Amino acid sequence: MEKKSTLTNEEKETFMRAAIEEAKKAQALDEVPIGAVVVWNKKIIGRGYNLRETTQDATTHAEMMAIQEACRQVNNFRLEEAQLFVTLEPCPMCSGAILLSRIEEVYFGAYDPKAGAAGSLMNLLEDQRFNHWCYLESRILQEECGQLLTTFFRELRQRKKEEKAKRKENNKKD
Repeated sequence: MEKKSTLTNEEKETFMRAAIEEAKKAQALDEVPIGAVVVWNKKIIGRGYNLRETTQDATTHAEMMAIQEACRQVNNFRLEEAQLFVTLEPCPMCSGAILLSRIEEVYFGAYDPKAGAAGSLMNLLEDQRFNHWCYLESRILQEECGQLLTTFFRELRQRKKEEKAKRKENNKKD
């Protein structure tokens, strides 16, 4: 059985822009800028952004936070007929949570060649051996999503370089 998107291109862009806004919240906290939203009946019922550094908890990925909030909103772990929008391709942990929560459709912006489990390294979300699988669509506002990450890591590398030079200068003074 082939699954199909239930959303228009305009709706996809609107919801991905909401995920991008969540990613910017992570960026403001010096977190890797990844954001996600869960949509049900064309309304956002869950929002999340990356908080791993802040919480020192490896499970606080954007998707996990958005799924948890959505489950609380509907008072059920089953998010059937829901869509998830995330700025970066889900990892294996998040893909597992997506499958277990029965999210119907997943849309992401940028691919993650190092940890992606929705096409890059593997594709857990469309694997029909599981009792649930998703409709999957990539490259929604890909350039914008990817640029957030590129800029963040470029600035992080520059800060680290400046800190290293500052330490080196301080060591010379001692």
